[in-house]
Amino acid sequence: MKQFLALLFFIPVLCGCIVAQDPVQQKYAAEINPETAKAHLSILASAEFEGRGTGEAGGERAAAYIAGEFEKLGLAAPVNGSYFQPVKLTRTRFDVKDFTINGKPFANGEDFYFVGSGPVSRIDAKEIVFIGYGISETQYDDLKGIDIKGKVVLLLSEGEPKNAQGNSLISGSSEPSEWVTSRTKRLQNITSREPKLIIAVSSTIKESLERFGGRLVQPRISLEGGAGQPSPNTTPVANISTEMADLLLARAKTSVAALEQKINNTQQPQSTTYKARLSTTFGSVSEPFTSPNVLGYLEGTDLKNELVVISAHYDHEGNQNGTIFFGADDNGSGTTGVLTLARAYAKAKAEGHGPRRSILFIAFTAEEKGLLGSNYYSRNPVFPLENTVVNLNMDMIGRIDDKHLRGNHNYVHAIGSDKLSSELKVINENANAEYTHMELDYMYDDPKDPMRIYYRSDQYNFAKHGIPVVFYFSGLHPDYHTPADTVDKINFEMLAKRARLAFHTAWEIANRDKRLVVDSNKE
Repeated sequence: MKQFLALLFFIPVLCGCIVAQDPVQQKYAAEINPETAKAHLSILASAEFEGRGTGEAGGERAAAYIAGEFEKLGLAAPVNGSYFQPVKLTRTRFDVKDFTINGKPFANGEDFYFVGSGPVSRIDAKEIVFIGYGISETQYDDLKGIDIKGKVVLLLSEGEPKNAQGNSLISGSSEPSEWVTSRTKRLQNITSREPKLIIAVSSTIKESLERFGGRLVQPRISLEGGAGQPSPNTTPVANISTEMADLLLARAKTSVAALEQKINNTQQPQSTTYKARLSTTFGSVSEPFTSPNVLGYLEGTDLKNELVVISAHYDHEGNQNGTIFFGADDNGSGTTGVLTLARAYAKAKAEGHGPRRSILFIAFTAEEKGLLGSNYYSRNPVFPLENTVVNLNMDMIGRIDDKHLRGNHNYVHAIGSDKLSSELKVINENANAEYTHMELDYMYDDPKDPMRIYYRSDQYNFAKHGIPVVFYFSGLHPDYHTPADTVDKINFEMLAKRARLAFHTAWEIANRDKRLVVDSNKE
């Protein structure tokens, strides 16, 4: 009988995944449910919010909505009594006032698109320098003996010279050379020689304009003072179609196809100067503006000076010439996760179960512009970074990605959990084993992952300061960064479950005796 009683006593230990559950945690985790998530996301990804573009009216409405929800929950406003941390940004628009070939006008973003920076400039060219593919190799050099400094050059921006067998003259085989596979090699070769303007010809320009439209010519947004701003291109590039290039070459009585054929037939560069008429005025115009991070603060008890940060970015691609990029998954889903976790923790505190460590809920602006909102916060923290224990970031947690579409839908990508702390991954895995029971997919933790997802969301601006992070992510799908990322495609059961994992992981970190260790570096 004693052995039988002992066995009965031991059974709960074997079933720790059941009895180890804390009923207090379960009670408040239940506040994170599909119904509440759908209510929030249906607002955030509605037409009224117009894609939540940074610096746009829809983005301002989203920020106001999030702050209003934090206020309803009784969270403190930690930015000098405000929920808003104004992020100082600069909007730089590359204006093309006119662009005419042989007197025929063309519109930037409709017929072609410009990429560039620098002061306003005027060009009235009566000749252009054709530089073939812009390749410089021992066996084939389009730029040999040609001075293009301060001149307008015409570049074939795709392909490379081939022999009669169709093999590359550069690689010597059917495999393309690096001049084709690299996105920047030929432009770097040309810009180093300081031309005034590069006119790059491609057969895919029309397709690109149809697919991306105004996104190709939308303003560049950076932190004020240039922090987070991409390095400017030293030479402006006008990307034009073959039809536009043929018009440019009309006075020389030749065409793009004829020049390509001549290069291939002779297997020699055909670089030369042609008479042509091109007029254009272009240049960068910058203006400062602000867009807020939205912060809500829940004070802890005996360890309140230490901080757990739970975050997501609320911005998306906005309204582009009347087309709304709704951003339901990216990142209305993560923002919804933050709001539902804030509700669960606020209720827990109101009922006497508040966390020992304080929790800061942040909805970041301008993530889509280069992680700018989180970059700004990490440079101007409201609470000292040295007191921040962890950042749990949710970005796209509402869909099933291509990898899992025909397999297990009950999963989440948990990214970066072991890069800085040997404890964090274990805590997250234990929380999942006890409460949410999902497949934890670590594919994006592979250092050889070409997507480099770990570096592409807001948690990285904490990790680079030595703060452990987990990035919760459901993966990429065909609607990513398209107008088709809509609420009707969200899996609310999985959104809520992924958010609950963040809740349980945060609960353990916020309430444990010892601060999370930082003892690893797998950058």
